[in-house]
Order: sequence, then structure tokens, then C-alpha cells
Amino acid sequence: MKLFPNANYNSMKAAFKLHVGLDHDGLIPAFIAITAGKVSDQTQARSFTFPRGSVVVFDKGYASYEWHAGLARQGVSYVTRMRGNAKYQIVESHEIEAGGSVLSDETITYTSIRASKQTLLSVRRIVFRDETLNKEFVFTTNRFDWPATLVAQIYKQRWQVELFFKWIKQNLKLKSFVGVSNNAVMTQIMVAMCAYLLLAYLKFTSHFKQSLQQMIRLIRVNVFIRRSITELFHPPNDALCISTQGGLF
Repeated sequence: MKLFPNANYNSMKAAFKLHVGLDHDGLIPAFIAITAGKVSDQTQARSFTFPRGSVVVFDKGYASYEWHAGLARQGVSYVTRMRGNAKYQIVESHEIEAGGSVLSDETITYTSIRASKQTLLSVRRIVFRDETLNKEFVFTTNRFDWPATLVAQIYKQRWQVELFFKWIKQNLKLKSFVGVSNNAVMTQIMVAMCAYLLLAYLKFTSHFKQSLQQMIRLIRVNVFIRRSITELFHPPNDALCISTQGGLF
């Protein structure tokens, strides 16, 4: 709080929040926004626009029924998890395979007082049991034509967002900040995002098969060596490489 008074989160902590839209095709950030930690996920989500036909996957932090209905009206499909305190009534129950991972598949409408004041659309509610985790998940979506198992598989891909955050924290030095002003923090995060995009672009153009983490380690080791990026990732067959221990390989 003493270092970042402008980002007060509570009486003990300060926080900045990075909102990311991760394009599943290549796992590239399509858009980002940086706000103070108190800014609601739902507030920021309303400022994003998605092309018609998009499939958007998000967690329970974006549980705004009005926003969900707005996505559906825009021709955007969504998959999310249902909050445990959601009030609804079942309109129709769909047939499921006996003994499968799908425990129920229903069409529902929300019945809370707040929902009754809005013009909402019916949604699909799916209860899925993950045998590996031995846990049940409740999903909602506006797609009634997809198999229930596909909905669960689509939501599982949301974990790529968590892996993205983990990667940038570990490899792009976002655990501590060099400046304390809002501009300094935003600049550092934007520089990290630019670095990530450059690495992803280099991986795509060079057809480098190794991970981004291996790429960034290779760049750090050779940062003071005059060598083209192409040679760095695809050295000639007769090149002699020196290891950090001094041996040859």
C-alpha cells in the first residue's frame, strides 16, 4: 500500500489487474487491459467487442446474465461455469447417455429478482463429472446444438489463460516492478506483452519446435553475440556450440 497507493485493494494490499483475451489459435493475446485491482471483471468485459461467430470462454468472475444475453444477441457463443447460488427453473430436460460423464443436460431460465427485471434468453445448463479430478462441474452456454462433452472440452481450454499468466510471471519478470507510478507499472506490463508477442512471432516464422521458455533462455545466453535470429534457432550443421559448463556438444 505504501508503494502503490493508487491501486489500493483493501486496507493491507494494493493490486493491479491484467485483463487478457487469449486467442486460442496460437495462444496469442488478442487484447489486454490494465486496471486497478478493485475494477470488476464484468465492468471491463463490457468494453470488449468480439467478432460475430466467436466462441468466448470465461470463468465465474464474469457472471453477468445481461452480458451473457448480449453476447448471444451479437452472434457470439460462450461457455462458462455457473455460480452455486444461481436461481433458475428447468424449462426442458435433454436426453443423456446413461453411465456417461454428463450427469444432466437442461434448458433453464434464471428466476432471481434481478434477472426478472432484464430481458434474458434461455440458456443450457450441463452438469459434467470429471473422473480424473473426481469433481463435478456445472457449465452454462448459449449453444444448444453442441454435444455436452464438447462444451466441457471447450471450457477445459480456459486453463491456457492460467498457464499464460504463469509463464509471463516466471519468464518476463512481472513479480516485481521497477517503478511505482501507474504509468511505470503499465509500461512494464506492456513491454512484457510486446516481448511475448515477438517471441511468438519468431517461433512462428522460424518454425522453432522448442517451447517459448527454451527460446527465451537461448536468447539470454546469446544476447551479446552478433548472430542472426535464424542462425540462433537453426544453427548450421557444422556449427560448434559451447555449453555453459565449457564442454562441447
